[in-house]
Amino acid sequence: MADVILKSNDIHIVTHIDADGITAGAIASKSLMRLNKNYSIECVKQLDEMVLRRLLNENHDLVWFTDLGSGISNTYDEINKIITDHHSCPKDSDFSYHLNPHLFNLDGTYDLSGAGATYLVTKQLDKKNMDLSSLAIVGACGDLQDRRFCRLSGTNRDILKDGEEVNVLQNKVDIRYFGRETRPLVKLLVYSNDPFIPGLSKREDACIDFLQELGIRLKIGDNWRKWVDLDKDERRKIISKLAQILLTKGFGYKAVDRLIGETYILNREKPGTELHDAKEFATLLNSTARYGQPEVGLNVCLGDRDKEFKKALNLLSGHRLNLVEGLQFAKEEEIQKKTNLQYFHAKDGIRDTIIGIVTNMLLNSEEVDKNLPLIGFAYTEQGDVKVSARSTNKLVEKGLNLSKALKKAAKTLDGVGGGHDIAAGATIPKGKEEEFLILLDKEIKIQLSRDVL
Repeated sequence: MADVILKSNDIHIVTHIDADGITAGAIASKSLMRLNKNYSIECVKQLDEMVLRRLLNENHDLVWFTDLGSGISNTYDEINKIITDHHSCPKDSDFSYHLNPHLFNLDGTYDLSGAGATYLVTKQLDKKNMDLSSLAIVGACGDLQDRRFCRLSGTNRDILKDGEEVNVLQNKVDIRYFGRETRPLVKLLVYSNDPFIPGLSKREDACIDFLQELGIRLKIGDNWRKWVDLDKDERRKIISKLAQILLTKGFGYKAVDRLIGETYILNREKPGTELHDAKEFATLLNSTARYGQPEVGLNVCLGDRDKEFKKALNLLSGHRLNLVEGLQFAKEEEIQKKTNLQYFHAKDGIRDTIIGIVTNMLLNSEEVDKNLPLIGFAYTEQGDVKVSARSTNKLVEKGLNLSKALKKAAKTLDGVGGGHDIAAGATIPKGKEEEFLILLDKEIKIQLSRDVL
């Protein structure tokens, strides 16, 4: 694949509009810059017929699909392409132009992200590109690839080692809650959800009382303290008490184990900023492309720490507000249940670009049944319906594969779908939601019945 890139002149990168896609696109862009190649880049929601027809007409020397493209790996031969992706794909894809963990019997849900697959190709182009491993880890964290084991696994660990070798990355065992670098300590606990802390999560007054009873100072002067401001004894005291609460409430040691895990630090970024921690960096990127400004996130990945970074921070502020409002909106919508799934329809109440994030947040809240996958619907600007599905590791272990289920149900209705076993998406015609749910419910039943048999 590296040989194909080296022989090409006009290279067009097509990438996805999430953190994994932006980092993948940035990794590809940076590597081509270093080769002095002529290139262009665009971010898309999905590879639909309109995008593909346009690419055919544009007649690029080479099209490099990053964090998407697996669905067309055996079609559209007219497009001279390479694909670095991690979503489910046909088993007979051509290795010569398609790098995907599924082709090596690895799982694209946690073994390797789209950014990671792209990084592996750029490393073959030039070992100097090993510094781009930091962006690959941001992409993996943005894709929640550390969620299953509370640490990155598989090929992701090889990429992590590359980053440590060239001193752009380090990993630390610490509390896993989001916002260690930038959120006030109280807010870190208020928004804790994996694991959810009974009596504390979503209750700010209770979190303040909890910290004060432990003798933890909440502020220094006018500044709220953050997790990274605490000393080791303070951190140990909080974690120990949180573990005690979980055990007392009957959550068990599995929940306690999820309090602690690996966190990933970008050594070249300023401590205390949204770029120093890989998860926070990923959230910043999601706040750009999902609101129609992917070039802002790309420029931040490529090194802009002035104008574009400030734009990204403004978008992040709006993104956080939209997520809070979106989650509240989803909670107010009555969650409906079928035999093998549960669902809600946001209509125009939640942007289609963040319905997946909201669905995941809702599934991790205390209000939702964890024994059924959760399906979220939202209208798109194009007049279709965006479908996002999220599940738990427990259901996946029982045989659930949302990617296959959504792809099959959507295809029946002239839609498109795919993704991962634990998280997948689809686009279907408006008005077909009930038919889709019937088809999906039936397919999930078949998948889970196989496990019983």
